[in-house]
Amino acid sequence: MTDQKPQTDIQIADVENKNGKIIFASDVIAIIAGLAATEVEGVAGMSGGLVSGMAELLGRKNLTKGVKVEVGNEETAVDLNMIFEYGYEIHTVAKNVQENVKRTIENMTGLRVVEVNVFVQGIYFEKEVKEPEPPRVK
Repeated sequence: MTDQKPQTDIQIADVENKNGKIIFASDVIAIIAGLAATEVEGVAGMSGGLVSGMAELLGRKNLTKGVKVEVGNEETAVDLNMIFEYGYEIHTVAKNVQENVKRTIENMTGLRVVEVNVFVQGIYFEKEVKEPEPPRVK
């Protein structure tokens, strides 16, 4: 009989050191990536995919939506489906997201981030709030 780990849908990272192993589930890496991505100015939120032809804007409740990670023993790769706010330079916001996600994951886990792919799924336009018109006569 061999020592095999049971197969699951959750990928894990196995980091060995002199004290033993540190194991990261892929959901942990996805949560870190989602939080780091939404911290960047110009990010409206994560996109869970296309729903009825429109990107579904997700709040901070479910940060793993719109995040896909591949986890190895020493490295990880991240794909982010995002919605940006109107009025920001998309390439600048995307670059800032890549840098913040990479830095945050590496600092928190010790894993090397080999790539952070940002897929812009939409642009968020803040709804204009109309102030009521003052009465014409007093």
